[in-house]
Amino acid sequence: MRLLRYYTLATTEQQSKAERSRHENTGCRRDTSLRKALVSILAKNQYSVDAVDNGGDALDYLRSGLYDAAVLDIMMPVMDGVSVLVQARKEGCGTPVLLLTAKSEVDDKITGLDAGANDYLTKPFDMRELLARLRVLTRKNDVQQTNILICGNTSLNTRSFELSAPGGSYKLASKEYQTMLFLMRNPGIVLSSAQFLDNIWDVDSRAGENTVWTYISYLRRKLEAIASNLQIRTMRGAGYVLEVRQ
Repeated sequence: MRLLRYYTLATTEQQSKAERSRHENTGCRRDTSLRKALVSILAKNQYSVDAVDNGGDALDYLRSGLYDAAVLDIMMPVMDGVSVLVQARKEGCGTPVLLLTAKSEVDDKITGLDAGANDYLTKPFDMRELLARLRVLTRKNDVQQTNILICGNTSLNTRSFELSAPGGSYKLASKEYQTMLFLMRNPGIVLSSAQFLDNIWDVDSRAGENTVWTYISYLRRKLEAIASNLQIRTMRGAGYVLEVRQ
């Protein structure tokens, strides 16, 4: 199970600059220690965790579509948690998100949930409760996404062969589907024409590098037509790589 984790100490607008500076210096040290502790605990509970220290990076990681769940603090540098969530949902990211905040007011909870959060936890919290809430989130996601592969703002249904993004969807032909599936299972990895041929076409097939190029071209046109933020880049002399367009 793969998680994206962000945790930071919140400060209030009412603090003086001196107070805030002193609090942030202490908070940064405390935040770093707590983040490391949480990553360690999550790892011991069979989660693979990527931890980032600001909202901008959190959004970039979410765009990859590689995570089973994300834990976001509302108070983050660069971008706050709600802004990250709003932008991620706008771009089609369906990753379940648990929001953390030091604020317990109902309005704050409503704001987070309306922004697209799946759950909400107020600090301080018991780690057992966080783990329980993550189990619920990932269990729901397993049920809902068993047949759905997601990368960026684009999904591929492994039963219906439907490729979908905010701008629409296409039902792919068999070889188109297999080519797209191979790419989405290996995002960011350069795949050679030989690897496509070995994984998709029969040994006795007359398919060659031009065949692979043809299907890559079909998929590029379809991705563009449905406003996908995925791109298939040609790496000269090496092959093709699927990337999330920033």
